[in-house]
Amino acid sequence: MNVRRSAAALAAVGVLAAAAPAMAADPSPSAPPKVTIPAGLFGKTDPTYDGVWRQSLALLAQRTLGYRPAGSAVDWLVGQQCDKGGFAAFRADTAKPCEGKGGAQPDTNSTAAAVQALQAVGGHDAEVRKALVWLTTLQNEDGGWGYSPGAPSDTNSTGVAIGAFAAVGQDPAKLHAQGKSPYDLLAKLSMPCDGTGGGALAYQPDKKGKLVANADATAAGVLGALGKGFAPKAGKAPEQNSICRNSDKPTPAEVASDGAAYLGKAMNPDGYLKSALPGAKDQPDYGNTADAVVALAAKGWAGQAKKPYAWLEKNAAKWAEQSGPAAYAELVFAAHAMGEDPHDFGGTDLAQALNATGPAPQKAAATAEPGKRAEHDSGIGVWWIVGAGLVFGVGIGILLSGRRKRQQL
Repeated sequence: MNVRRSAAALAAVGVLAAAAPAMAADPSPSAPPKVTIPAGLFGKTDPTYDGVWRQSLALLAQRTLGYRPAGSAVDWLVGQQCDKGGFAAFRADTAKPCEGKGGAQPDTNSTAAAVQALQAVGGHDAEVRKALVWLTTLQNEDGGWGYSPGAPSDTNSTGVAIGAFAAVGQDPAKLHAQGKSPYDLLAKLSMPCDGTGGGALAYQPDKKGKLVANADATAAGVLGALGKGFAPKAGKAPEQNSICRNSDKPTPAEVASDGAAYLGKAMNPDGYLKSALPGAKDQPDYGNTADAVVALAAKGWAGQAKKPYAWLEKNAAKWAEQSGPAAYAELVFAAHAMGEDPHDFGGTDLAQALNATGPAPQKAAATAEPGKRAEHDSGIGVWWIVGAGLVFGVGIGILLSGRRKRQQL
């Protein structure tokens, strides 16, 4: 499956260790799906593990490109929401309740991705509010989020959750659990610059508490530290190069700067990141390279991102064709962040290629920032949505916190 945040999902089912990189093998185009592909869903491969994720990225990418997604595609995503507000990777039977024995299990990554997509599409305030309330109940005491309810925090899940709240105008620094914000978690998982993997972020500490550099987690952490979602524009170029910090608790700006510096140094001389999957051959990691381009550009380091972006233009089209809509979306986000033309990505029209993987957009819309466009379309201010949701979420959070503590006894 081609899921950008797949390490969290795979770790949750015991496939990867906690510190494993967030990159899964591409699906085999010839492998028949285990379930019938629902109408309105992007992609033709089995959606069991990434249906909501790839749908969310595809819709957000279409809005980033200036299109208004088809109603059937949006309706499919809305119909995947669980009663309590979360989204699972895929609900084959939406008439069956989530959670419990045999029910679809909602997770933070699918939920946060769906929030970003629905906020960009506009007109789904109730669903967005409900999902954000659910996310607030799962914030851990260290300020971060894990993949599933009760799971320990990880950089990737925290980064995508930050993007969800930022999409509706909520300042992530004001999201607190036991006095800790998401930025406290990112600082905790940011590695000192003077050691191996300096400046990088770890996915999670390993079993011995050691931090291991992880490129995909670093890209997610940089965007999180910047308070950005999946589709940011290029940031303002810094006035000076990054100076490695020595503090035990780096600021969000330092986490982003140091992480970006690590990503630039981690690139192969040809301009790509290598796959770090256990047992995998020494080969390019297209998804992580695209994520790194987005992170570098969002930080304002478009100059350092030019070489990997050029490498993607030359080499990534075939990967995206095999991997499907989420891969095309990642390339769209990279082009958007770099200020490049997604209609001419090394000879490939990313908009046309993405649109061909699902329901055709209804019509073109004026290009603008997805979040701003959705806010304008909405009849309810985003601050009211989040404010009401967070207040309601406090009570639920107390109950869940108590439940988690009882489970640990």
